[in-house]
Amino acid sequence: MEAIESEDRLTCSVEITLKVIGGRWKVLILRELFFGVKRFGELHRALHGITQKMLTQQLRELEQDGIVDRHVYLQVPPKVEYSLTPLGETLKPILDSMHEWGLKYLQSR
Repeated sequence: MEAIESEDRLTCSVEITLKVIGGRWKVLILRELFFGVKRFGELHRALHGITQKMLTQQLRELEQDGIVDRHVYLQVPPKVEYSLTPLGETLKPILDSMHEWGLKYLQSR
């Protein structure tokens, strides 16, 4: 694997990927968005155990990284929808491969 230069140090590209999608909730958020556009409440209900504050934080980070798009409808009450950007869509085969690896790992134990 090739190392690349980042702002503060030499970094492995795999490490960058893990920084963007790592953590307990981001992969689960992505999983939900692979099925289509979701409102905040739909995501919150689908992710058992996540707080509203944590969901908001994770969505903001994914948005800042260009993975998730946030669309606000100017209406009362406000309506906000989340979807994957084209860059976010490119994560699907990666997460599918991780899913397959996880299944094989569990079967080998």
